[in-house]
Amino acid sequence: MHVTIIGAGLGGLVLARVLHVHGIAATVYEAEPSPAARAQGGLLDIHVGTGQAALEAAGLTDEFRRLVLDGHEATRVLDRDGTVLHDEPDDGTGGRPEVPRGELRQLLLGSLPDGTVHWGHKVTGVRALGGGRHEVTFAGGATVTTTLLVGADGAWSKVRPLLSPATPEYIGRSYVETFLYDSDTRHPAAAKAVGGGAMLALAPGKGIQAHREKGGTLHTYVALTHPIDWFGDFADAEAAIARTAGEFAGWAPELTALITDGDTPPVLRPLHTLPVEHRWERVPGVTLVGDAAHLAAPNGEGANLAMLDGAELALALAGHDDAETALAAFERVMFPRSAEAAADGNELHELLFGDDSPHGLITLFTRGASG
Repeated sequence: MHVTIIGAGLGGLVLARVLHVHGIAATVYEAEPSPAARAQGGLLDIHVGTGQAALEAAGLTDEFRRLVLDGHEATRVLDRDGTVLHDEPDDGTGGRPEVPRGELRQLLLGSLPDGTVHWGHKVTGVRALGGGRHEVTFAGGATVTTTLLVGADGAWSKVRPLLSPATPEYIGRSYVETFLYDSDTRHPAAAKAVGGGAMLALAPGKGIQAHREKGGTLHTYVALTHPIDWFGDFADAEAAIARTAGEFAGWAPELTALITDGDTPPVLRPLHTLPVEHRWERVPGVTLVGDAAHLAAPNGEGANLAMLDGAELALALAGHDDAETALAAFERVMFPRSAEAAADGNELHELLFGDDSPHGLITLFTRGASG
């Protein structure tokens, strides 16, 4: 058996690693030219039953633990005037330790045999050849033929059309991403407002969400509920910042500074989802993991589910003599799990940005703390 994986994100890399642990060969094709081609995002909270279970299957639990940033599970909710409405410190007993996404990806890359990942291979098309075989075409015209293909290639997957006509749809909300560096020295008021972990300042339809990362970096996602055209051209960074900050007129300056004082140009992150119950009929020789299979509103589960998908698919392939039986078994479990997580994500976004924001979220936190 040889598995061809499209995409060197966390899901694809966990899949390749767990396959390697079980003596199954895999090749990963990634569009990026190198592991350092771009920043890999901020912190990830790795959950006990999903992401941590996947890393255990990969034999990397001890190495993962060395990446954990102590104290970063703290969470606070602020009112628009900066008043602390809820403050939950990190006492070391939480089940969702925070790690830098880029460092976790490097850990997975380093756990694979040399040459497993082929960088600079952007997929331009995939077609079925019959009998479970598929041909993958890359930019430049090179091709590879596979007998077992896995799409781990994210929201705009090139593999998904083999299985499903579904395409991601804009949910009516976008994030604007900003960074403040060396915040304790250069942005002390904003650093104090964010605290040691995550901070959420929310109102109906919008919010400022920030997380403290390594070196005092404050990584912020500003949520706004508008049609995509409203956001305009982010090539004009100054205008984009003014337009975004204008939605928070009258908010505490230590909160709006997370927008206006950014040390990098703002980046627009439109939010798209696949249908909550997205699934497909079994197609020989191919399946999907992660966002390619179940893109949902951000709720802290996406990376965790992608890693669990990768681990469980690898374990299914290792545990069955017949690949088709393994793929069917994997999908049978993955479909309801991802649907439940997507529905939970929609409910969380209602708590974050619905008419009762932020009070519904605070009720959820206090209920969890009491029971």
